[in-house]
Amino acid sequence: MLHWDAETLWQDLEPRAPGLSVEVLAETGSTNTLLLERGRQGLDGPCLLVAECQTAGRGRLGRPWWSQPGQALTFSLGLKLAPANWSGLSLAVGLALAEALGERIGLKWPNDLWLRSEDRKLGGILIEVAPLAVPTQRPGERWVVVGAGLNVAPLPEGQASADTFRTGYACLQEFEPGLTAPQLLHRVARPLLDAVLAFESTGLAPLLSRYAARDVLAGRAVSAGALTGVACGLSADGTLQVRDAQGTVHALHSGEVSVRPC
Repeated sequence: MLHWDAETLWQDLEPRAPGLSVEVLAETGSTNTLLLERGRQGLDGPCLLVAECQTAGRGRLGRPWWSQPGQALTFSLGLKLAPANWSGLSLAVGLALAEALGERIGLKWPNDLWLRSEDRKLGGILIEVAPLAVPTQRPGERWVVVGAGLNVAPLPEGQASADTFRTGYACLQEFEPGLTAPQLLHRVARPLLDAVLAFESTGLAPLLSRYAARDVLAGRAVSAGALTGVACGLSADGTLQVRDAQGTVHALHSGEVSVRPC
């Protein structure tokens, strides 16, 4: 296995989430699936779960998200959360990761990280929420699992495919050649945990201007199903605003958005 220094990471994170555990697995099907199942069983102490290799990882719309040791960082954070409004949690998480990774990283609504100006995908986020097995006294509290996959290294020869990577493949070693998956985890774990805890208290609103600064869709022609138009930023609740050719602004709460060719 790679050297993750989980003890140091735990010492940094546990004061922010008392009782948190940091676990590293050589291989699992999906870190999200594993933590969701633990939550259903009532094992709902906060946990950061990392897998060197995922064999059944999942992205949005059920798409597979696989990884090999060292090629990508795949991990999930599970904890109990009770925000007043759940809307925009994936946007808050994406922003925290992008800011931890540097100015070259942009955000594609609702939960992808791209290299700015290049339209290549660097990573993605999958958030899943389930009822608590044992309800608590906090209104609306649920078990939430925040999963992330970030490309670290280039793909092995012959693995790149237009079908698999429809928006292109980007990795962090393109501009940080010596970066490893463990180093990346230590960089992003604290900002991610802080962002999730802050979202519980303050929601998305304080983050909108920072998100706008990294929004790769703003001002561009996009399509979402039968709707085509120009993306014009987010509303206060994190919905994507798209202005069609007639000037009508449509609010997208979820779904797949594609950048249209110029």
